[in-house]
Amino acid sequence: MPTASAAEAAEAALPRAGSAPGRLAGVATMVASGLSNQTGAAIGSLAFPVLGPLGVVAVRQYVAALVLLAVARPRLRAFTRHQWWPVALLAVVFGTMNLSLYTAIDRIGLGLAVTLEFLGPLAIALASSRRRVDALCAVIAAAGVIALMRPGPSADYLGLGLGLLAAVCWASYILLNRTVGQRLPGAQGAAAAATLSALLFLPVGIVLVVRQPPTATAVACAVAAGVLSSAVPYLADLLTLRRVPARAFGLFMSVNPVLAALVGLVGLGQGLGRAEWASIGAIVAANALSILTSPAPQVEA
Repeated sequence: MPTASAAEAAEAALPRAGSAPGRLAGVATMVASGLSNQTGAAIGSLAFPVLGPLGVVAVRQYVAALVLLAVARPRLRAFTRHQWWPVALLAVVFGTMNLSLYTAIDRIGLGLAVTLEFLGPLAIALASSRRRVDALCAVIAAAGVIALMRPGPSADYLGLGLGLLAAVCWASYILLNRTVGQRLPGAQGAAAAATLSALLFLPVGIVLVVRQPPTATAVACAVAAGVLSSAVPYLADLLTLRRVPARAFGLFMSVNPVLAALVGLVGLGQGLGRAEWASIGAIVAANALSILTSPAPQVEA
């Protein structure tokens, strides 16, 4: 019999869902996941002067691949062509999403970049609904985006555009993950996609090392970004979804743009004006309103 994975062992050690300790563990895990993700992005940005966003993303892809391979242990040789093509698309989207996000962070800051990226899953949620309240949520979110992207002499339209590209990639990532999940068991598809994405970024790492050997500090920051923004959130979310309702999980995820803005302010000194904070609040409120007003799922007897 195969030995238990690290994720399974950690899951067995936590309190069961439904109990008070289980709910508290779920909330604590969600908080840790959100802070870890945004802190990792902030630490990774410290390596931009040496590695650039492309180099940091390359290292992050390597770390994500190693972690997912260890957790999921995919049987790559058994994959069929029917299974490989969505995995290949997912790998391209995965790499493009991280590269566009980190480049946007470099240009417009952590809080605004993550807020724009968050429009991806929000658009998926609103597009699949025909409720009037969700139409209102879409209007609120659109108003927030317009306020964020208002014309100005100092507006970085390339950075804003890259943030929106990250949003499109995240939406595509969600849709492709559904397809991959239907064709491959567990996290094997995600692990295969992460591995393929890491291979695509392998030439980047080689070129960086040959042209200008990076400093140990820069590499450490990039590795920390991979661990904190890929490995920890993946394992934390895997455990959290077994201990809190999906609605509560989605509601907390909507707070990530706020966490990103706070981490950017405290850790990187990236302050935001009132208009930016209002825009972030509008987008977060739109998602929260959609989740809180959605009907509870029917539980079969």
